[in-house]
Amino acid sequence: MARLKITQVRSKIGGTQNQRDSLRSLGLKRIGDVVVKEDRPEIRGMVAKVTHLVEVAELSEEGVE
Repeated sequence: MARLKITQVRSKIGGTQNQRDSLRSLGLKRIGDVVVKEDRPEIRGMVAKVTHLVEVAELSEEGVE
């Protein structure tokens, strides 16, 4: 399964409570934090709520041909 590298690039200040909760659930606490998560619908949904605050990159599978 693919993996997503999620980096917080903007502050959560001024965001809605739902957006702040999504960032916290993703494991992002401050600008510059990076997490790697499995590419699942739940994660994609949280990222969709905060697309303006994060950068997302897909990581290729190691050893998959």
